Amino acid sequence: MKIKAVCSFLNPLRFSRFYSQIFGQASSSSKYISRYVEKKDNFSLERDFPVRLISFYLPQFHPIPENDQWWGKGFTEWTNVSKAVPQFLGHYQPRLPGEFGFYDLRIPEILPRQAALAKSYGLSGFCFYFYWFGGKTLLEHPIELFLENKDIDFEFCLCWANENWTKTWDGLERDILIAQNHSPEDDIDFIAHIKKYLSDPRYVRIEGKPVLLVYRPKLLPDAAQTANRWRDWCRKNGVGEIYLVSVQSFEKDNPLFLGFDAATEFPPGQARISNIVRSVDVLNPKFSGKVFDYRDLARRFKNRTESDYPLFKAVCPGWDNEARRPGRGRVFHFSSPEIYAEWLEDSCKLTMKKDSEERMLFVNAWNEWAEGAYLEPDRKFGYAYLQATLDVVNSLNDE
Repeated sequence: MKIKAVCSFLNPLRFSRFYSQIFGQASSSSKYISRYVEKKDNFSLERDFPVRLISFYLPQFHPIPENDQWWGKGFTEWTNVSKAVPQFLGHYQPRLPGEFGFYDLRIPEILPRQAALAKSYGLSGFCFYFYWFGGKTLLEHPIELFLENKDIDFEFCLCWANENWTKTWDGLERDILIAQNHSPEDDIDFIAHIKKYLSDPRYVRIEGKPVLLVYRPKLLPDAAQTANRWRDWCRKNGVGEIYLVSVQSFEKDNPLFLGFDAATEFPPGQARISNIVRSVDVLNPKFSGKVFDYRDLARRFKNRTESDYPLFKAVCPGWDNEARRPGRGRVFHFSSPEIYAEWLEDSCKLTMKKDSEERMLFVNAWNEWAEGAYLEPDRKFGYAYLQATLDVVNSLNDE
């Protein structure tokens, strides 16, 4: 019986929950509570909020032939997520989904349900990662399903993930699975391909201009020339003016120098905080990853000085890519709904100082499960992060 009890305790899900409860560092004075929160069904989907929250959306939750070839038959993001285990005491792993389960985005009903849930908790739209490689697209099917279903009453936009696709998930130059092929001709082919999205009435716009994000514009041979080609093509082909946003994931350049209109933060990218791995009790003696304090991350982004160019604020509910890099993950420990909510609230108040059309804020992300950055309900917190989001945006209407 004792052996059976010990084995039951060492079940990864129980293990991580137990130590999260013991070692979690929630602020007892916070107005947001770090616990499992049930879904609320008695509120209206139709309301206006003073800040538009746009959440990044990963479409890699369905099998594709390329991933079958690279990672094995049937691979999706869930393959890595379900295998993660805690590396130190209090490490919240594995992260398992709640309401939607291990969903498959080929099922048409999933996206409408996700959009309805997101909208009911105060979000305005999804920013889909878009994968284009010299005329070849990957993981486009869910975005096409969204486009085709006109009953989905939710905004959306695209972020071109213009890195190489690599085995290490970092877009760098090693172990390349499919490479980018940037050229003037490719610029035109790309913008022509996404015209169908830019032209949709639900597409996110600023002053009537469709908003297009580029994950790493510095990888383009000449970002300013690419921007000019896109603008010229859109003017001549019925799209009109476009609004280009650079993502500050790896680089933190002035977007105006790149020919773009604005930039967006992308936490935890560009964070400069200390590794606290020596302060945690490591369970895996071979663990070679890094551990940071999520509270420090939130403070760093909240205390950033104002930029001299248009910059959208962004927040993330957490970050932990242990699922993608077993034993070598980059973990932001002590994340919680209340710290996220305080960060979001501060960022929203700063955003409200802008002109109404530019009151937009990005969330990283809706469903980055393998990176521990998601608003979707899970088995530990339930709807706590979504409820915190709604509480914040509701409070802004009371300002």
